[in-house]
Amino acid sequence: MSTTTTELLKGAAELFPDEVVTQAHVRHLDLPQGAGRFALITLDNGFDHTKPTTFGPGSLANLNAAIDQVEKEAAEGTIVGVGITGKPFIFAVGADLKGVELLKHHEDALAIGKGGHEVFKRLSGLAVPTFAYYNGAAMGGGVEVGLHCSYRTVSKALPAFSLPEVFLGLVPGWGGCALLPNLIGADKAVSVIIENSLNQNRQLKGKQVFELGIADALFEGADFLEQSLIWTASVLNGKTEVVRPEIDRGEGWDAAVARGRAIADSKVHGAAPAAYRALEIIAAAKDGDLQQGFDAEDVALADLIMGGELRAGIYSFNLVQKRGKRPAGAPDKNLARPVTKVGVVGAGLMASQLALLFLRRLEVPVVLTDIDQERVDKGVGYVHEEIDKLLLKGRVNQDKANRLKGLVSGVLDKAEGFSDADFIIEAVFEEIGVKQQVFAEVEAVAPAHAILATNTSSLSVSEMASKLKHPERVVGFHFFNPVAILPLLEIVRGEQTDDASLATAFGVAKKLKKTAVLVKDAPAFVVNRILTRFMGEIQNVIDEGTPVAVAEKGVEPLGLPMSPLVLLELVGPAIGLHVSETLNRAFPERFTVSPNLTAVVKAGKRGFYVYDSGKPELDPEVAALLKQGDSVLTEEQVRDRVLDAVAQEIGLMLDEGVVAEAQDIDLCLITGAGWPFHLGGITPYLDREGVSERVNGKRFLAQGVASVPA
Repeated sequence: MSTTTTELLKGAAELFPDEVVTQAHVRHLDLPQGAGRFALITLDNGFDHTKPTTFGPGSLANLNAAIDQVEKEAAEGTIVGVGITGKPFIFAVGADLKGVELLKHHEDALAIGKGGHEVFKRLSGLAVPTFAYYNGAAMGGGVEVGLHCSYRTVSKALPAFSLPEVFLGLVPGWGGCALLPNLIGADKAVSVIIENSLNQNRQLKGKQVFELGIADALFEGADFLEQSLIWTASVLNGKTEVVRPEIDRGEGWDAAVARGRAIADSKVHGAAPAAYRALEIIAAAKDGDLQQGFDAEDVALADLIMGGELRAGIYSFNLVQKRGKRPAGAPDKNLARPVTKVGVVGAGLMASQLALLFLRRLEVPVVLTDIDQERVDKGVGYVHEEIDKLLLKGRVNQDKANRLKGLVSGVLDKAEGFSDADFIIEAVFEEIGVKQQVFAEVEAVAPAHAILATNTSSLSVSEMASKLKHPERVVGFHFFNPVAILPLLEIVRGEQTDDASLATAFGVAKKLKKTAVLVKDAPAFVVNRILTRFMGEIQNVIDEGTPVAVAEKGVEPLGLPMSPLVLLELVGPAIGLHVSETLNRAFPERFTVSPNLTAVVKAGKRGFYVYDSGKPELDPEVAALLKQGDSVLTEEQVRDRVLDAVAQEIGLMLDEGVVAEAQDIDLCLITGAGWPFHLGGITPYLDREGVSERVNGKRFLAQGVASVPA
């Protein structure tokens, strides 16, 4: 081990005293077929699979020491090869990001990149062949340590394999950008590094890792290591020859990089640097100069670690993985009551989606009711069709499909359906009088302990419960569409909701595998209130005279998953109008009702655009409806105005106690509205751009939270 690497890692370890250190255990074994003595390094942090193995400075130092040992043995000729694998179910999931958050200086960040490279590249420099055995989850640096080896095998049971760095605001910085395109070609590498990352960190399974050519052999999970060692022996004996396809280093490479840029442009619109930095390194790796690539990775890694995007990405990751699993303000879970039967009022599309979700996750009887038999039958039929689709895809077997179908039913009589239900949710028309009537009917027939939940998106839960004998058991349970995909569940506490009802709601949310956030009963709650203010300001600038295209482009640098008017189309202009009317009644000084949106809804239009050319173009019929003033803003002025409005609204929501902290606002926007991870939701971005202080006179988050420490 070089003195420089030792000093590098020692210095980095001092900056990160709380690292969960991974050991690198070396053991020796005799390979089958008389292939010789072999050294196997196992990465293990001493915990079970629920605490995955990571690489911090101390962990890298341990791996370095293990390589010292095997390097000596290889030089002496006492071993024929070296393998590296992980503990059960986990290979390694990359750099320990908790340490990255603590870094304050560019040179410290550079040391992290150089330390990883210096250790990992020693594997390719050994005097004997090296083998990586991807036995379990492998991400980031876990994938990269294997790329430095001569050969790789992968388990069919491997559930998750990725280079997620771009998703978090980094680049694969320990060899991924340089090595992967030189192994499998630039186009496949762009798919793994750029496309999968920007598609919500899409993971590969073991079979896909093999098919992409990242691994040279694929084996069953049950005897994976045994089969890998037999294969290793046959490679070392010369009985198995690994042939890899020739890499296209001409136009194909350039086309792949161009494709990557198009993907990045469509996803982040130039707003986040990580994807573009990764593509620069991939482009430069075309001539196969790996050391040049490693040096470029070091610089990119350090630059990005000291930029706001990565800190925001880590912040987002922690929100979803930690805060999302331990909701702020949730009551003691021991107060929750068991739910053995669920009732759903309504059998329309939303109600049917809810029925399917409760059925799949809780596996208890679910009964739907509606105003006529035809609707009830249609709702139950929808659930049956969706279960059949799951069966066709192999997601459930025939027995389970039959069991699930047997658990769902529909009746007209609420007394018959709900007399023994523990949790009853309504998904009927968004009108307070209708919902009050539904709850009165349900309360008359439901057991005394049953929770009455409403899926309202904007109406007052307290008002809904106000005419009931037992308003304490009413809770808001606001899902986001599509229900099966978006993780967020806003759980709304009414003025009289008691702790037991709330605890039961959180217990159900957990079983539904949703990210639950406790929300005060305030107009439109969190996501719809912020989005309506955001969309309302876009509508205002259009109404005042700014061209539609300029208004849309103004917020492109945010890198949102879709433009505001495409989002409006997805939500439905009529629903958007309804929510803006609700908020206008509550806060007329800030929320307007756009006359142009009103005209679009009145004309029965489903959106502002037509897609005749495959791209969104302003519908001529909508253009004819628009009545605009003569105040035309630039894209930058639009962006400032929209962000100022959002910052003001979030400040007011926090003052009102709609949620516990700014972190909950961000968690809601990430999981309920697809707000980009690299922004950290919204508040870190507003802090970083100076909007928070301009509008509210202070930051939303302390310096060092989703930003570089002072």
